[in-house]
Amino acid sequence: MRLPTVAAAALALASCAALPGDGDDRYLHPRAFDARDHLPPPPREGTAAERRDREIFHATRPLKDTPRWSLAQADADKSRILDGYACALGASITPQSNPRLAAMMERMRGDVRAAVAGPKWRHLRPRPYLFEDGPICLPKTVGLAVSPDYPSGHSTWGWSVGLLLAEAAPDRAPALLARAQGFGESRVVCGVHNMSSVEAGRRNARNLHKALRGSRTFKADLAAVRAEMTAVRQTAPAPDKARCEAETALVARPLL
Repeated sequence: MRLPTVAAAALALASCAALPGDGDDRYLHPRAFDARDHLPPPPREGTAAERRDREIFHATRPLKDTPRWSLAQADADKSRILDGYACALGASITPQSNPRLAAMMERMRGDVRAAVAGPKWRHLRPRPYLFEDGPICLPKTVGLAVSPDYPSGHSTWGWSVGLLLAEAAPDRAPALLARAQGFGESRVVCGVHNMSSVEAGRRNARNLHKALRGSRTFKADLAAVRAEMTAVRQTAPAPDKARCEAETALVARPLL
């Protein structure tokens, strides 16, 4: 596997950067949880797992310009993640309608950043489109190229939010976790992550969530968020029915 010279140089330079999240307001002390201790390394070149990643990348390129491609593009925007979960939740909520949830997500973001950054900069795995031909659903920016592939940050964040929402609205947990899976798979559809990196993101989020549940502050905030969610859902508008039917079908459909 040969990387474009610019991408290879950028990855090498980026590896010298400090880990994001180390100075953020977080639930966990930096030494309380290190994702590098909980994730295996990515597949080695030439292994069956690595060949599977390449096969999946090429098998999903025909999804370009389909409804699933459009959903993957929408899922790439982290700022709309609550709207992305609206159908699974059965209610349209916003940071304004659920300020306690928004504050908890913002604090948790620091923990997620650190959980993603550690393994990314340890393994420096390049994204698949840098050495395989095929369209991707996002602009091929330098910023995207220099951010390593493993684990997927979007998958880790999508699953982290999904797990949080599933605790806040346990009656909707199956739908919420199915949507979390869809958020991760959108990165494969997009062509910006290998499947194994998306799967690592799911594992990363679950490991982190388990650690977070050991935090007294996290548990106290979760109790407040659960009460807020129960109250808000009584009056929150329902998301568009046609949109939800289409989205649910897309997420439920196997990629391959």
